[in-house]
Amino acid sequence: MKPKFRLSPWIWVPTLYFAEGVPYFIVNNISTVMFKKLGMGNTEMAFYTSLLYLPWVIKPFWSPFVDIFRNKRWWITTMQLLITALFLGLTLSVPVPEEAQILSGAAPVSLFTLSIIIFWVTSFASATNDIATDGYYMLALKEKEQSLFVGIRSTFFRFSNLFVQGALVALAGFFETRGDIPSSWRLTLGITTALFGLLAVFHLFTIPAPEADRGAIQKGERPSAGRIVRTFGESFVTFFKKDIAWVTIGFLLLFRLPEALTLKLVPAFLLDGADKGGMALTTIQYGIVNNTVGVIGLLLGGILGGVVISRGGLRKWIWPMAAALALPCAVYLWMALEHSVSIYAIGACVLVEQFGYGFGFTAFMLYMIFASDGPFKTSHYALCTGFMAASMMLPGLFAGALQEAVGYPWFFTLVMISCLATAAAVLLVRRRIPENFGAK
Repeated sequence: MKPKFRLSPWIWVPTLYFAEGVPYFIVNNISTVMFKKLGMGNTEMAFYTSLLYLPWVIKPFWSPFVDIFRNKRWWITTMQLLITALFLGLTLSVPVPEEAQILSGAAPVSLFTLSIIIFWVTSFASATNDIATDGYYMLALKEKEQSLFVGIRSTFFRFSNLFVQGALVALAGFFETRGDIPSSWRLTLGITTALFGLLAVFHLFTIPAPEADRGAIQKGERPSAGRIVRTFGESFVTFFKKDIAWVTIGFLLLFRLPEALTLKLVPAFLLDGADKGGMALTTIQYGIVNNTVGVIGLLLGGILGGVVISRGGLRKWIWPMAAALALPCAVYLWMALEHSVSIYAIGACVLVEQFGYGFGFTAFMLYMIFASDGPFKTSHYALCTGFMAASMMLPGLFAGALQEAVGYPWFFTLVMISCLATAAAVLLVRRRIPENFGAK
């Protein structure tokens, strides 16, 4: 169903990237908190939830088919409706461990098998939706509009994270106080299914259908196998022929290393009891901290990032943004060393960390747009995000075991040392970025 009128990008860009983010963070973040609350240990939790990144790592291998068949708008609406159905499946698959298993953190992984499988399928649908959404963004907006809205899309993508880890986790905590933990997550996921379904229907009827949004093979054509293979191969070959291909890969793998190490462990750190070196937040407290001060920091950082780049360009701002992305991880080291920290201090630390992330991630996103420019923008952007996903998945596979081996203080010390990787990433690419790229 195509809209009969053209909506302003201020209406559909925020909702489209919020809808892109919700399943991504449900898979990669809500799974972490839910499995932790249902009694899975840190080592197993970090390992299995990190494996859920794999579809984002390998999505470049099917991204050319999104370029070849149908248009990006069709892929977006189809995947969002499919994700709605999968969310319903997650709702029905929540395991019910015994209370003793939940309290001990020793619930067997076998209890989570069905949920992990559905999360896995959801991750493939979400990754496909990402491919189509990012390609659609580059086709539906002019270059100046892309620079202007990069902060907005980043903000609402991250806002979806705050919605998932903030509002939804707080809601699960509220239900938890009035029942048991499995039921609280079942109710929360059920509400999520209904809300996301409404958003999918909204996009079905409202997002524009730009003339440039056409598949390489149109509806009704009978493509030959040779044409498909050639188009598929060209999307990869043209990327690796770029002068910046290998430095781009290095940048994508290194820039977010501090975040990659902490992503799966921050929820565990904030939820673990003092006897385990954690902050002992309740589920409701964890959700509220993420959904209030975290939202404020994220919105300010993301919007400011887009504004300053649109005025000064990416090359000018990449160093400050790299520092803003990496250095706020120090707040978790401080909390781990301090031990006794008030809820207000924890909130202030989350504010600093989320502001830094919102500000710094803007540079990362705009660099991927720069590196993807060319005749296969959608496929090349997907290839970039595949390397980005690998940079998040690989450290996460061993982060849980590392934390349990050395404890939270030493773990966050190692995270701060890893900030050197972010600096190295900037050194790789800064001089290759055009002087005014991203500026109006």
